[in-house]
Amino acid sequence: MKKNASACLLIIGVLLFSGFPSYASPPSYAKWGQLAVKTAKEKYPRANIVDYLHIGREDKPNSSIEKFKLWVDDQGKEFGLLIQIEFDPKNGQVIRVNTQRTSN
Repeated sequence: MKKNASACLLIIGVLLFSGFPSYASPPSYAKWGQLAVKTAKEKYPRANIVDYLHIGREDKPNSSIEKFKLWVDDQGKEFGLLIQIEFDPKNGQVIRVNTQRTSN
């Protein structure tokens, strides 16, 4: 009985530590998401960021654009904020940051 329990625990341990992928590394857009939140806070300093969504990435011949939508509560007025960060993928330098307020 003890051997069966020990064997089961050993199998479970092996499956848990080797059979599943690791999710410890941050997503590739995390750096740009931080910039999107910083941009929103600079534009609306009294506002709270309610939620955040990475919409996706658009690759162009000489640049890439990371797209985000943030939901912002600015003193009881809630709205969406689209943020597009265009950057050079070779060196990571920001080319431009565009923001657009939406109704939802």
